[in-house]
Amino acid sequence: MAAEEDKLAQPNDLPEIVKKVRAQTPARLLAGRSGAAYRTNTQMELREAHAAARDAVRAELNLFQDFGDDFIRKWNLFEVCSRAASKDEYLLRPDLGRLLNNASRAEVIRHCTTGDDLQVVIGDGLSVTAVAAQIPRLLPLLVEGAKTRGWSFGRIFVIRHCRVGILNDIGDLLVPKVAVLLIGERPGLATAESLSAYMAYRPKSSDTDAHRNLISNIHARGVSTERAAQRILNLAASMMKTQKSGCQLREELPAVILQD
Repeated sequence: MAAEEDKLAQPNDLPEIVKKVRAQTPARLLAGRSGAAYRTNTQMELREAHAAARDAVRAELNLFQDFGDDFIRKWNLFEVCSRAASKDEYLLRPDLGRLLNNASRAEVIRHCTTGDDLQVVIGDGLSVTAVAAQIPRLLPLLVEGAKTRGWSFGRIFVIRHCRVGILNDIGDLLVPKVAVLLIGERPGLATAESLSAYMAYRPKSSDTDAHRNLISNIHARGVSTERAAQRILNLAASMMKTQKSGCQLREELPAVILQD
């Protein structure tokens, strides 16, 4: 029995159809077992992934460490904070992460212009790891794409201890046509590097999740940064054209052709 289990656990010995299925997902399919339990290597992989997820949630954003001096200077980034004063408070009080504190509101008003076509904001969210991994590749693509379309682009800033609902506060302060929040997703056991892009047309304090669109799973084995940038820009263009977002606006995606 042990020999048979060892054989089933080796990817090269699996049937071709199983290899194709496993290649389509980071999920641990047909990983083999020892009795009723996972094999030791699978157990160790799960423990490693769980540790990475915990680290991603608990880590504090450090602009210079996560992005580097050159990147910060190039994009003229500055940092503000929600009303959550600490990571613990942020995790325990989601409501505080949906609003900027008073000092941050003043900083945003002082540094940013109002009424721009596109306002991009970076939030740490529940995975600083995702922000550090995806933003350096994604942000330049968004800026260049907006410039190509002739859109005005608001000054980019970073929000510490940030929740998705802070889009409403940004809308009230800066009144952009479209606001985009790039934020770290809650990490799972497949990856801790997944970023989300939440978008809204003229967000305001009364808006709910129903007024927002989402492009998620932006990471190496999910939606690539190139594809994510294209989708974000196309969706922003649709919002400006229809003056709608959320459940009133459907994202148009090309048909997926399955390969044999």
